[in-house]
Amino acid sequence: MNITIICPHFAPDVAPTGDVMTRLVQEFDRLGHRVHVVTTMPWYRRHSVEPEWRGRFIKREKTAWGRITRIHPFAPTNRTNLLSRAMAFGAFSVMAMLASVFTRRSDLILVMSPPLTLAPAGWIAAKRHRAPLVLNVQDIHPDAAVATGTLTDSWLITILRKLELFSYARSDAVVVLSDDLRKQLVPRVNDEDKLRVIPNFVDTESLYPTARNNSYRRELGLTDETIVMYAGNVGFSQPLELIVEAARQFRDRDDVVFVINGDGSRRAHFEMEAEQLPNVTFMDYQPRSRLNELLAAGDIHLVPLQPGMGSISVPSKIYSILAAGRPVLASVDPGTEIDLVVTRSGAGRSVPAGDTQAFIAALSGLIDDPNGCAAAGLEARRFAEQWLSAEAVADSYNDLFSELEK
Repeated sequence: MNITIICPHFAPDVAPTGDVMTRLVQEFDRLGHRVHVVTTMPWYRRHSVEPEWRGRFIKREKTAWGRITRIHPFAPTNRTNLLSRAMAFGAFSVMAMLASVFTRRSDLILVMSPPLTLAPAGWIAAKRHRAPLVLNVQDIHPDAAVATGTLTDSWLITILRKLELFSYARSDAVVVLSDDLRKQLVPRVNDEDKLRVIPNFVDTESLYPTARNNSYRRELGLTDETIVMYAGNVGFSQPLELIVEAARQFRDRDDVVFVINGDGSRRAHFEMEAEQLPNVTFMDYQPRSRLNELLAAGDIHLVPLQPGMGSISVPSKIYSILAAGRPVLASVDPGTEIDLVVTRSGAGRSVPAGDTQAFIAALSGLIDDPNGCAAAGLEARRFAEQWLSAEAVADSYNDLFSELEK
């Protein structure tokens, strides 16, 4: 089968969703498919195109499994300007649509959302090739933006909701990551049967338990201290106020250090909030090749979400942490996917989103129980090996493709 994939990130870009799609393409190659990936040039780390990729708006490359068309992301320098971001998404989506339409015959179009604007691009490409359209929903939008307060304009919300419903109606299948997300979308689709639950996978071969004392830890100037780590996007969905407050509570303990590794629209804000806290360190995004080392350096990993976000977003970082065999402290809505994964796997603890005291109490319990943390790490790895392999996830997609081909 010839498959066209339209996605916002792809290797060597370091975005988590790019990692997901990159490995899926490798698995599709194993299953005998040929793939054309339409994506952006790498830009996630700096929020601008990486220097070695600058100079052209479109770059094409051939691969062993097919080919890649990379398009300039038109990313605005001001990350908080919603209008600029919307215009950038729109411009990229138009270019992606053209690259997907004027190409050799495709038997199936697979589109990743967000951004929502990629779905109409995929629909037009699917009409052109007379092929089924599969929409992969990583986060439900505009719900996620509304829940975090980044989107408040009622007119714009109405437009985006119409675009969302249009996308579901024009798709032949809508893939979501969890039963929570599926329940959210049941009232919004014209046919419930088109909803499929296929979780993101984790690469248990490149991510695995290893020694905590490594070069990343030495780069921080640390040895045996307990590192409490948040690694990922620093945006409106992630309430890092919890981490700053926890650091205040532990500021008199020189054996505990908080590390925030990542970037995003709110990093500058949190750097200012933690300016007087000597036990908080900010680190930039690391190359994909250092991810396992980064995860190993952390003794306790944090996965916080704003209240109301747990049922509409499943951060893929949770699966990487489990594969690395590290304990997790999640602050999420009770009963949602992350809460269930953490508690059922035995990989750590989960507290209600927004409950600062419960978060700090649970963190204190983990810090003071290294043996319990080690046991949680073992359970995390066992869960990842049994349930989150790339092969199993790709096979689920392949089954879906076969259904749509009939």
